[in-house]
Amino acid sequence: MPAARLAPRTPRATRAMPLADVRRFLEALAIVHPAPRSELDYRDPYTLLVAVVLSAQTTDAAVNKATRGLFAAAPDPAAMVALGVAAVGGHIRTLGLWQTKARHVVALSALLLERHGGAVPDDRAALEALPGVGRKTANVVLNVAFGALTMAVDTHIFRLGNRTGIAPGRNVRAVEEGLLARVPPGMLRDAHHWLILHGRYVCKARRPECWRCVATTWCRYSGKTLAPPAARPPAGAAKPKM
Repeated sequence: MPAARLAPRTPRATRAMPLADVRRFLEALAIVHPAPRSELDYRDPYTLLVAVVLSAQTTDAAVNKATRGLFAAAPDPAAMVALGVAAVGGHIRTLGLWQTKARHVVALSALLLERHGGAVPDDRAALEALPGVGRKTANVVLNVAFGALTMAVDTHIFRLGNRTGIAPGRNVRAVEEGLLARVPPGMLRDAHHWLILHGRYVCKARRPECWRCVATTWCRYSGKTLAPPAARPPAGAAKPKM
């Protein structure tokens, strides 16, 4: 993730969830997503790395549309460097910050060739030395491509860590360290995906849909919405007579 991206706003503080409940909370999410995976399309560690860099401030669905043509034209670092910044930009023009991202993708591909023989390193420091790669991006690659027990904290996980009490923290790093300490090691790799998917589709930013949350029993959030909003009548519908 580019360093210039602003940190997410700290949600309202919630009491920390007891450790026994952390396991139960995640076990409930696992029932919904027994085999979780990234929603980004990728073929190997290199295309995963590029996709994650492109996903900053952009939806996974938008990235997948853009990388369909990009990866067909440049499936490896050498081909990406040969394609060049202008052509890469043409493939990803629909994404936010596409000019900067195009430069980063070509530059990181060149460094992979220069320093790592074209392979994506499984080392955090080496990953974070690449253009456009911050701690969150490195954690995603380490977790997804190499099976490392890391926790990439995006805006969804930051929100859930604080809202549910699973790992409250004033900043992204604090939530990451809290999750690493509080999530059972055997669940840590999949917990990254469980929490992202839960935050994206159920525990939403503006209005968490607690009425359909499978883990609400263990959640410490005090503002739970236990019933869906009342359905609005269709436009033009006649008002009932008084």
